[in-house]
Amino acid sequence: MASFIKAKSGSKTSSRRAFSPVAEINVTPMVDVMLVLLVIFIVTAPLLTSGVNVNLPKTRNTKSLPQDNKALTLYVEKDGSLTLNEAKVDTDALRARLEAIKQSSPDIRVYVKGDQDVPYGVMMQVMASVTGAGITQVAFVTSPPRNTPAK
Repeated sequence: MASFIKAKSGSKTSSRRAFSPVAEINVTPMVDVMLVLLVIFIVTAPLLTSGVNVNLPKTRNTKSLPQDNKALTLYVEKDGSLTLNEAKVDTDALRARLEAIKQSSPDIRVYVKGDQDVPYGVMMQVMASVTGAGITQVAFVTSPPRNTPAK
């Protein structure tokens, strides 16, 4: 910790000056430390928001989806045909139908059950129709893996 001594202004001695201590805090080291911390946080903040690609393990103990009356089930069959709660729906009419349902029930959920052999492009078109209708609560339904004999 450093301090300096200041000369008195009313001193009459020319060869010797009388000095008195000045009690001021030197803030320069504190500002230097704060600037270093700021730079560290600026550099590390973007690294914390990006994710790391990992292969997550598959589990056999899966929980079933909650059953409620406000959920719709959208089936995407192998040939690309769509069924919405037991009623066949055309791909072009899906968005309009979901918009009408969304107006009557704003907190509606949609569970999408797609065949595993459905092309990725078809599933993305279905998802675009669902999200284009304003429905944000969408879930893909899968089945748990079959029990395989231990080796």
